[in-house]
Amino acid sequence: MDLRNLGFDSPLLTILEDMLDIPEEQEKTRNNPSRAYVRDAKAMAATPADVMEYPTSYVFIVDMPGISHSEIKVQVENENILVVSGERKREKEKEGAKYVRMERRVGKFMRKFQLPENANMDRISAVCKDGVLTVTVEKLPPPEPKKPKTIELWFVLTRNKVN
Repeated sequence: MDLRNLGFDSPLLTILEDMLDIPEEQEKTRNNPSRAYVRDAKAMAATPADVMEYPTSYVFIVDMPGISHSEIKVQVENENILVVSGERKREKEKEGAKYVRMERRVGKFMRKFQLPENANMDRISAVCKDGVLTVTVEKLPPPEPKKPKTIELWFVLTRNKVN
């Protein structure tokens, strides 16, 4: 039974439903975002980045401390979306040790950046050094201005008829 139908619409009910792990089909009837969407949104929010524009390129800088380069993926989706994703795995606990405090984030991370029209999709490079991922996207050269087309004029001589 959905208590919201009886007029009980409270944030507490949403928390309880989440705690009880209500199936996703029922979540969709509430017009809430799917769990996958929420998971992706959290992964994106937890992955801060700097974006810089230079005269010849765009540079994306993402801190990735403790993440191996083999756990990072850099892709281009839909011809103009740069996607940086991966997963930070929890270290295996050593026998007899337990966490007293755990503050470092573990799990999946992702960032998406829409690339401008002048980004050269064939000239993208990525380097991970000292826990910092730097993705460089070269710019296409600006188009040459169109030269005006000159059209030749033809002169037609006409003869006047005399009667």
